[in-house]
Amino acid sequence: MLEYLKDNYWILLLILNYVIAISAVVTVILKNINPTKTMSYIIILVVFPFFGVVVYYLFGQEYRKNKIFSRKYVLNQSTIKSINEDLVLSDRKIKAVDDVLDAKIKLVQLLCNNKSSPLTLCNEIDILKNGEIKFERLFQDLAKAKHHIHIEYYILKDDKIGTKILDILCDKAKNGVMVRLTYDDVGSKISSKMKRKLSDCGVAHFPFMPVLLPKFTGKMNYRNHRKIAIIDGKIAYVGGINISDTYINYPDSTLYWRDTHLRIVGEAVKSLQISFFTTWDFVSNENIKIDTTYFPEVTCKNDVAVQIANSGPDTDWPYIMEAMFTAITTAEDYIYITTPYFVPNDQIITALQIAAKSGVDVKIIIPKNSDSWVVKHATNSYLERLLDANIKVYRYTKGFVHAKTMVVDDAFSTIGTSNMDHRSFNINFEVNAFIYDVENSKILKQHFLEDLKDTDKIDLERWLHRPKFEKFKESYSRLWSPLI
Repeated sequence: MLEYLKDNYWILLLILNYVIAISAVVTVILKNINPTKTMSYIIILVVFPFFGVVVYYLFGQEYRKNKIFSRKYVLNQSTIKSINEDLVLSDRKIKAVDDVLDAKIKLVQLLCNNKSSPLTLCNEIDILKNGEIKFERLFQDLAKAKHHIHIEYYILKDDKIGTKILDILCDKAKNGVMVRLTYDDVGSKISSKMKRKLSDCGVAHFPFMPVLLPKFTGKMNYRNHRKIAIIDGKIAYVGGINISDTYINYPDSTLYWRDTHLRIVGEAVKSLQISFFTTWDFVSNENIKIDTTYFPEVTCKNDVAVQIANSGPDTDWPYIMEAMFTAITTAEDYIYITTPYFVPNDQIITALQIAAKSGVDVKIIIPKNSDSWVVKHATNSYLERLLDANIKVYRYTKGFVHAKTMVVDDAFSTIGTSNMDHRSFNINFEVNAFIYDVENSKILKQHFLEDLKDTDKIDLERWLHRPKFEKFKESYSRLWSPLI
């Protein structure tokens, strides 16, 4: 028997692989998910023995449907319920916003149906262009913290800029400020020495879904892509800029990094605070009792309407994607999008096509050179459909554009962590600020127009005549698009 197994182990392993693969194929079919995604999984499972099973195990779990990530402990606390109730606007205030926003009220109501995304009016915001400005403001606010600091980031490295922030957190913790820090275990890189220093200083810190142990590797695909900093419950930061030297343009930087972040003072901070606590509950397992000191009363000089939308395996619906879809379909004048990763689903593609063919000026900025070979060519596979519908696509040439923004009709804009791709819409934990304000929409529009000066516009005729081998790479990469 042992001799038979030894002589035929490869065949037996192959049989075992296909037993598992067929079981996985049946499971995928019964889920009734997107047909393209279904076919991608089936092809990988059948054509690529062993590798296909691993890919499905890592990427094929539908955690939103399985409800693995629960927010109930935090959301059911009386303090959180009270805060959410206080943030809900009266019908009179909603109508007042309706008078200003006109058709954009559909977007407001869409997000209001998500009980974690109330519309807030009392806010002051600053749009921060690039890491240099973001970190300068963040350092100033961290230095003034008196009660607590909450940090939640996808990428946190203890390089030059990261060490400076971590040192500030240590100093604050030693002086009695409650500091909580969570970082994604795949995206971040913090030395054991620095982690010991954080613990010794009193900084509470936990990685998000660590993957070092085998039992966690099945969840390595579901990453916390959010970038949130909250100071004393009064000031918050959210946007595309992680904590790493890569994201700041030092004089000796070899690559110019174009990014956008948002600083908020006001009621919208409370929504971000709730978002942080749901993550903290998950990573720490502390069952922390949340009190009103984390939600101080705020006053503001300007009334900027803001909604915070979270999306990920812990939400019932892909709220950020749905909000972007609604913003596109209700646009009347223009849609300006900047995204580093553009691998959209059919809903977004169709919405953009219809908007452009209806006379809306649709412009999209993407990087000329991506940091991912597969994403670059998968993105290129979609461009012909866009260009054919008179959508103008520009490739950024000054460096790498990492900003994740959209501005519509001088009335609506969004800044956040979500890219326009399947991963952000359905897999990662993301957060975006949705802003309903003319002045700030014009600021973001101006940033977009300035960035256009450092782009190459893609010409449809020239694009159609690109080399056949490029088209083959695009078609190959597109097969993976539901998985990347």
